[in-house]
Amino acid sequence: MRTRTFRRLARSGYAVNGLIHFLIGTIALTVAFGGTPAAGADQSGALREVAGSPGGGLLIWAAVVGLGALGLWQVTQAGLIVDPNPLKKWGRRASEAGKGIAYLALGFTAMAVALGGRTSSSESIQAVSAWLLESDLGVLLLIAIGLTVFGGGIGFIVIGLRRGFRKFIRVPGGRRGLFVLRLGRSGYIVKGLSLGIIGSLLVVAALTSDAAQAGGLDGALRTLGQLPHGAIYLTIVGLGLAQYGLFLMIRVRLARF
Repeated sequence: MRTRTFRRLARSGYAVNGLIHFLIGTIALTVAFGGTPAAGADQSGALREVAGSPGGGLLIWAAVVGLGALGLWQVTQAGLIVDPNPLKKWGRRASEAGKGIAYLALGFTAMAVALGGRTSSSESIQAVSAWLLESDLGVLLLIAIGLTVFGGGIGFIVIGLRRGFRKFIRVPGGRRGLFVLRLGRSGYIVKGLSLGIIGSLLVVAALTSDAAQAGGLDGALRTLGQLPHGAIYLTIVGLGLAQYGLFLMIRVRLARF
């Protein structure tokens, strides 16, 4: 699991995730300037856009492999974490395992697109939310999931503000390093804001017993677009997500593994 080939495959997952976020950012910018995007502004929509390009079928299957490898890498890394403080150790393990599960889920989304699936990420989230809302325990679970996602968003914002992502990469010197740090900082902050909105939507869906209120990135961007001066917010978020995507692509070469 720790061979050079597997490491390269795992790193390629960053490039795939970066491309997805970059495309979502461009889709958000298209909406902000009054255009009609060809795909939804979420992971599924971005992957379908890739699939529709020349050679897209091969790219999507490459994405499945890269995201799957990165997910497995993160999960195995979680089991290797040691810390004299049990609370910190299990907290870090849970964080790494959570990242791995997220990458694996994105890999399954890519596989669904490769096999011709058309369901958007927001529709899938709404379907799961509707199922959870059928029971009181499910409502509590949906609230817990929403709060967890919201907390993850805060974590991304804190990492961005403190430039905590530096521990994940080898920061180059000079102007190039400054460019990477700026990309990472703005990207992490905007990604965190997006997750915060998604988490809030899940909690609102649980409290109102309305699964239609839930949604993924697509739903978060729609919520921003409906606010006063929504086009300005969408522009900021679109640019931030695109920058986060570029940072992830650069991370392929700078990752500390």
